[in-house]
Parts: sequence; C-alpha cells; structure tokens
Amino acid sequence: MTKPRFNRILLKLSGEVLMGQGQFGIDPATCERVANEVLAAKETGLEVCMVVGGGNIFRGLAGAAQGFDRASADYMGMLATVMNALAMQNALEKVGVETRVQSAIPMASVCEPYIRRRAERHMEKGRVVIFAAGTGLPFFTTDTTAALRAAEMGCDALFKGTSVDGVYDADPKKVPTATRYDTLSFNRVLADDLKVMDASAVALCRDNNIPIVVFNIRGEGNLSAVLRGEGTSTIVQNNV
Repeated sequence: MTKPRFNRILLKLSGEVLMGQGQFGIDPATCERVANEVLAAKETGLEVCMVVGGGNIFRGLAGAAQGFDRASADYMGMLATVMNALAMQNALEKVGVETRVQSAIPMASVCEPYIRRRAERHMEKGRVVIFAAGTGLPFFTTDTTAALRAAEMGCDALFKGTSVDGVYDADPKKVPTATRYDTLSFNRVLADDLKVMDASAVALCRDNNIPIVVFNIRGEGNLSAVLRGEGTSTIVQNNV
C-alpha cells in the first residue's frame, strides 16, 4: 500500500457493521476483518482513532420510540458502544495492534476515562484509541461524537464506514437509478438534508475543516483503497 494522503484519521463505524450477516449482536469474524483493515492502514504510518456506534445492541432513539425515557435510552445506547469498543479492542490486539478504549462515562474497571491529552499521547505512541460511550451525554449521536473527537484529536479526515459506497441523491437500496456523488460541500449536505451524518456532526466538521469520507466498510480492502485515493467513496468538504 502506498502512503495515504492523511497523517491522522478518525474511523467511524456504525454498530450494524459489527453484526456481519447477522441481525443482532457482534460477529467476531467481522471484527477480525475490520481489525485487519485498520492494521493495514497503521502499517503505512497512519495514526488511527475510532468511534463505534451501538445500534447492533441498542439504539437510544428506537428505545425512546418504544416508550423508554429518552435520556435513559441514550445512556443504554452509550453502554452498548462500550461493548462494541471492547470487542474491537480484542480483535485489534489479536492482530498485533496496541489499543486503548477511552469512555466518556467513567468505568475504571473496564477502560480508561476519556482524557484528550492522554488520547493524543497514545496515538503518538502508535496505539489505536477507541472512543466509547458517545459524548457521555444524552441527546447526542455517535456521529456527533465522531466529529467532536476528530476535531479534538486534530484529525485530517473523518472516515465513515457504512454499508453503502458513498452518498447518493436517493436511497440506492430502494431506487436503482440513484446517482452517487463523488464530492459534496458541507453546505449542500445541510441544505438538501442528505443523510450523511446528523446536522450537528456535519456542521462541526465544516467549521473545523475536517473532510468526511463516506465509503463501504463491508467490502474487504475498501479502507485501504480509499486511503490510497482509489476505491469508491464520497468526500464531503469545504470549497466544492
């Protein structure tokens, strides 16, 4: 792999990615495949941090829709992200990538508390840092967490690994003729309400000039290809 265009990135994974072909929970084989993708990126000298969602276990909005108190449901979703972060830590360390999990909700018996300067030091030492438990506050999504941590860590880009290979003008799973964008501006995403990430996350990336790269993480080798400037993706950035 040639040297990527970035020095430090944040990789945002939806919890659903970790389900693999299942309908619920964590698939160890999928965690291992993603870990190998991160390892390949690390071997180029890239510094990587991660945020993983919790939708494969519990989603706060869905819980609230079913009658849970919204704040309580969001806290439950945050705890689900800690489980996913520990699963990814286990997979990464099995392939030889030193990893730390930092949680915005302190739980000293399980992982480190989130401390920005400590996280930066871990990354400088070549470790992958996985940020868990969202922002530690209800009513914020893991998308917003990803944008916030990317800004705090001084990341060159936020890579959002999803089940589609970019941003389309319609849902490609429902509209076969949907067209994929190669590049988009942050303002266009916000104005057209394109479902890249939630609006607060997009605005945070815009204001801190952090490009969002949307790609399909389910395909083997896709992260490496996108980092090389190849593969298929949509880049959301300023000055488009």
